[in-house]
Amino acid sequence: MTPNKPLGLLLMLAFLWPALAHSQTTKQRFTNLQQGLFAGGQLSGSNGPRSVNWINNGQAFSYLDGQNVIKSVDPKTGSETVVFDGTQLTFPGSTQKFTYSSFQWSKDSKNILFQTNFRPVYRRSGISDYYSYSVADKSLKLVAKDAQTAELSPDGQKIGYERGGNLFVFDFATQHETQLTDDAKYAFYNGRFGWVYEEEFGLAQAWEWSPDSKFIAFWQSDERQVPIYKMTDYKGYDEKYDSLPYPRVADVNPTVRIGVIEIANKAKHWMNVPGSTLRIEDGYIPRIYWTNVEGQLAIMHLNRKQNHLRLFMANGRTGEAKQVMEETAKTWVDVFDFFAGINHLMYFPAGTNEFYWLSDRDGFAHLYRYDYSGKLLNSVTAGGWEVTYVHHIDAKNHKVYYTSTEVSPLERHLFVIDTDGKNKRRLTQTAGRHTINLAPATSDRGDGPQKGNGLYYIDRYSNTTTPTQVELWDTKGTKIKSLETNARVTEYVSKNAFSGKELVNFTTSDGQKIDISIIKPADFDPAKKYPVMLDIYGGPGAQSVYNDYSTSGWHQYLAQQGYVIVSVNNRGSGGYGRDFEKIVYEQLGKYESLDFAETARYLGKQPWVDAGRMAIRGHSYGGYMSSYTMLTHPGVFKVALVGAPVTDWRLYDSIYTERYMGLLPENEAKYTASSVTTYAKNLAGKMFIAHSTMDENVHVRNTFQLMNALEDAGKDADLRIYPPGAHGVAYNSASYVLLHQQYTEYLGQHLK
Repeated sequence: MTPNKPLGLLLMLAFLWPALAHSQTTKQRFTNLQQGLFAGGQLSGSNGPRSVNWINNGQAFSYLDGQNVIKSVDPKTGSETVVFDGTQLTFPGSTQKFTYSSFQWSKDSKNILFQTNFRPVYRRSGISDYYSYSVADKSLKLVAKDAQTAELSPDGQKIGYERGGNLFVFDFATQHETQLTDDAKYAFYNGRFGWVYEEEFGLAQAWEWSPDSKFIAFWQSDERQVPIYKMTDYKGYDEKYDSLPYPRVADVNPTVRIGVIEIANKAKHWMNVPGSTLRIEDGYIPRIYWTNVEGQLAIMHLNRKQNHLRLFMANGRTGEAKQVMEETAKTWVDVFDFFAGINHLMYFPAGTNEFYWLSDRDGFAHLYRYDYSGKLLNSVTAGGWEVTYVHHIDAKNHKVYYTSTEVSPLERHLFVIDTDGKNKRRLTQTAGRHTINLAPATSDRGDGPQKGNGLYYIDRYSNTTTPTQVELWDTKGTKIKSLETNARVTEYVSKNAFSGKELVNFTTSDGQKIDISIIKPADFDPAKKYPVMLDIYGGPGAQSVYNDYSTSGWHQYLAQQGYVIVSVNNRGSGGYGRDFEKIVYEQLGKYESLDFAETARYLGKQPWVDAGRMAIRGHSYGGYMSSYTMLTHPGVFKVALVGAPVTDWRLYDSIYTERYMGLLPENEAKYTASSVTTYAKNLAGKMFIAHSTMDENVHVRNTFQLMNALEDAGKDADLRIYPPGAHGVAYNSASYVLLHQQYTEYLGQHLK
């Protein structure tokens, strides 16, 4: 139905349209691809204060001002104080300027521990030298050299660290180092994870201080039976190989057990839970947590299939352990959220003998409250939406602060609720995707900011029409200050061609509602037909589409070249509940590719889309999906851009893959059905593949096997190998530009 419009309005629009179109075409455009790629920084703008840490029991926050100055801010008064000035500081005993990679505060906010001379090992870990700085007397001293991880004790009196696979403690009062373990050897570590535990369970530090600083609990990891993967960048005349223990599906996994050391007497005890015997059948211990009971450790155990979680309470002085809770699932049980940067879904707040567990047992992720015996006290949250982040549990005032999807799966908002599930209140009001940094005040001490205006938090948010805003608030509802408005982004967009994204949804042929985002050319003409590129990821738990600001410079460049760019929240994405996400269990690729193909068909019905000129592009899991979709839905897409793809899940690591695909040999047929190579004969368009021989995550063997399968089927594909690059393929600025140049030219050659 076409609504009637007043003639005057139609005439006004007729006059205005050329002017509006002219204003877009007269805006500055990118002169080349490189300019477009690096415009992402101008569109992202500033995230406000850098390296924010809440200090002084949440009554102030520190931030990095410039390169080498740390300031603290009192939210109540707005006053700023310099707490560290390293502009003229040198390393002790030298004239070399003091520089650092990161820093951490002591719990009492009296000392800062600096990580320096960082040498990367895996994604999250590296070897460093650590220096302690006293805020009071401005002294700087080396406290740990060549350590992989280090942390100040909660009482600020010691620093613990792992070096060479053993654990140590340095005492500030005595200036003495004490070695706590001494049995490390190759592939056998105390307080250190191997590649697969770090990569797939999300932690780099394999040990934890107790809250009273009396104990250290640690993982002992044995990788000696894990298969070794070797790789080279083919430089020089004699290949030099890097190697690492890397278990693939059905391989021998690292085995672990949990030890507890009492610092005063160095007494060590092994916790008597599954996994403590270092047998492969025992599965995994992905998390440990100190409780409020002295010397009591909570230990989480997962079976190898990762669908049965058990929680044990263990006595750190005896090793005696008792199971207090378990959870089973028909699919898998999550213990952290990689994509949201959330390391923990279980919480042991200070000041109470209770713990909280974030579970999707009722179909959506909600928070459940238990006592230490494992008795379920109540569900804290409930509804057809997901809790995505628990920021703080205030035991004294019985409050939980959390972020959820209650407003929309495309948005994130901060709420507060009583621990008994009553008196829920929404704190963030502006539409968009909010990221919260909330002051974790120790409320049981009674001296935190909750006595006055409530807890403080920094809110970073944006939406499709608003670049990142950074604001300081208190939880009583008072906005204290705008920390960043990104006026420079607004000014840049006013002078340069820019295409904001539109949020759209449609229903698939099998009845599933799907959210997508669309970026149209800046000079979009609905009477024309445009080529489309789906830029996708698609992996379990990931989410590609939000109500946030468009910041991809490459997307803007493509839009200026006349492309429509689309992203999809396919089935398997997080934020929509258990059934939407976990339908992909033991059939990776099936529903994701269906949703991408359905998106293409939906777009093909739009009068401004050329259904015969569509591309799909993805990297890593997205590379798996772009290649899998191209081959399982032949003819839908004319071009596939494939970066670092998994092409057969039997080639990927055990922890990730078995979580989603189950075990071999029982699921052999399902692995075959989820393999890209199975469908190589179906290639009906053009495929471009890029991979690195030094990719330690998704091995280049995946790409070589796909190429072999395509060649066996008489199918052609274009291959680019970047030998030195890691999982990102590109390894420096020049190769990053080159890779995107190849992508862009391939689209231009075969699509545009």
